Amino acid sequence: MSQTSFDIQQAAVIGAGTMGRGIVMCLANAGIAVQWVDNNPQMLEQALGTVADTYAHNVRQGRIDQVEADARIARISAAADYPAIRNVDLVIEAVYENLELKQRIFRELDGLLKPEALLASNTSALDIDAIAAATRRPSQVLGLHFFSPAHIMKLLEIVRGAQTSPAVLEAALRLGKRMGKVSVVSGNCHGFIGNRMLHPYVLEARKMLLEGAYPQQVDAALQGFGFAMGPFRMYDVVGIDLEWRARELAGKGQDAPEVQVDNRLCEMGRFGQKSGNGYYHYEPGSRQAEHDPEVDALVLRVSEGLGFQRREICSEEILERCLLALVNEGAKILQEGIAGSAHDIDLVYLNGYGFPADKGGPMAWADQQGLADIHQRLLALQTRQGDQWQPARLIGELAAQGTGFAER
Repeated sequence: MSQTSFDIQQAAVIGAGTMGRGIVMCLANAGIAVQWVDNNPQMLEQALGTVADTYAHNVRQGRIDQVEADARIARISAAADYPAIRNVDLVIEAVYENLELKQRIFRELDGLLKPEALLASNTSALDIDAIAAATRRPSQVLGLHFFSPAHIMKLLEIVRGAQTSPAVLEAALRLGKRMGKVSVVSGNCHGFIGNRMLHPYVLEARKMLLEGAYPQQVDAALQGFGFAMGPFRMYDVVGIDLEWRARELAGKGQDAPEVQVDNRLCEMGRFGQKSGNGYYHYEPGSRQAEHDPEVDALVLRVSEGLGFQRREICSEEILERCLLALVNEGAKILQEGIAGSAHDIDLVYLNGYGFPADKGGPMAWADQQGLADIHQRLLALQTRQGDQWQPARLIGELAAQGTGFAER
């Protein structure tokens, strides 16, 4: 297949949820005609209305004029079923995170679409190779991981499967540019670059709640460092219930001590900003996170119930553990070749996760500290807290050479 074959002029999006809506707008804004499919016609109708409202709001704000808004709306059309989208150049699937469901969709699309069409999944963590294996065109399957809200967030993780062709990656990078995205190519692993690094970072934050800290204190330390928001505030924004429901579905992970505070909050219907209460309290119609003493009392009950001897945890410890967890995982991602460069990892964290711009990203921050210093600090944590803190091999190697991630 020659590179010129992958000229994306017409696309389709599967799924009319929050992510689907944002992706449809990204495509329409970039001048691409987009057909929209959802197996619930009512939901699709509603989503089309929401998109029209968003454009009307943009006109009122003076971001675009009415002519442009009309042109964008005109590029979006509802499609009745998969056969109706058989001529598109690209399909982006944006249904919920379930591997079997995604495989079924890709298998069906593969049988219908023209041979040169590309198939992309907006998964945030699932195995792209397992999805590609459901098709007879694995070289034309890739991940396009948009960040919510997709029409606003700049980051696009382009995930290459084992068989994704270079020409397909090129086409995806061109598309990212047309949509005004900061595109970063990632290898295929659980969580790709951003969410894989987020996991140990959030795990440390949750552990510190059990050991003696409170949500507001953890968030204040990280926001003081310059993060757009701390981890608990972030969970309130995305919805605490998403991971809770995923654990329920998977039938595993629900008993881990670190998620017990989340579990109690969800059992109380405290799902975050959308329900008015999460780790924080929100007044009706407000996005202002307010400290809730009830949550502190809950944290105390859960940690004592699990047998923790609570202690004073200072801001320095919060920063040390959360930041070094990010850096150590980032180093593993680099040494495995999942990310092309430390700069790519920094781009992900600056554009998708609210890392402070003046610090340049987690890997640039580590370079500023000096990797010999980072290596020593990780070893000290390993001594105090166990082998999950063992420094990534790459950190030891670069520290010994006296170089940083940037020179690698």
